[in-house]
Amino acid sequence: MISLFMTFSDPAGERRIGPSEIAAVAQLVGSIPDMTEALLFTPLEQSIDHPYKTDGSGPVFAFQLRFPDLFACEAAMDRGGILANLAAGAELPSLAGLDVTHQVMLTRAFPVDVAEHPAGTTTPCSYLVHYPGPAEDMNAWNLHYLEHHPSIMRTFPNVRQIEIYTRIDWVDRLPSQRVEHMQRNKLVFDSPQALAHALGSDVIKRMRADFVKFPPFAGGNKHFPMLTRVVRPKP
Repeated sequence: MISLFMTFSDPAGERRIGPSEIAAVAQLVGSIPDMTEALLFTPLEQSIDHPYKTDGSGPVFAFQLRFPDLFACEAAMDRGGILANLAAGAELPSLAGLDVTHQVMLTRAFPVDVAEHPAGTTTPCSYLVHYPGPAEDMNAWNLHYLEHHPSIMRTFPNVRQIEIYTRIDWVDRLPSQRVEHMQRNKLVFDSPQALAHALGSDVIKRMRADFVKFPPFAGGNKHFPMLTRVVRPKP
């Protein structure tokens, strides 16, 4: 499966995207041909404790669109389409003037013990992580990370989803800035509080112990907790 990430950032840290604008984006992306699922990410309404708060509050808005293959994703990124207009701020004035980036990646899903959210879950929370890179040896990096880190992630209390995204080549005609982070990953929890509880557990010590064994890489990493809204394609 292919994922397209688009991120809207405000260097001044002052912009906020309201519920009506989020609903409008949901309507737009839900109509993109062959899109199988959209995940809309917004900052938490209240800060939570987690080990990487110094990474900042993250983007003011972001989304992940899933496609069955690369060709469907590339078709959605043509000139004059919904995504091109969103990237240019043409569809919603609230998005105009923001720094917009995009990246297409291969989705690698890993098992969790219980994937379903409990009944009544209203504020699922995603922990978005990216490694800008580069690594000295991308094959060695990917082998180590994919063979070791997901099995540790699975032991986080009540983690509902584990996905790791790796680089591919793609073409597009979007006006936003292409980025080529060497890797992204995402953990999903029932709420911001559930995420904070998981990251406060002893599992984080095992994550850090594996981190120091990573093959050499540059660029550090960034971690952002984000409220998550799931959008299904329109019939």
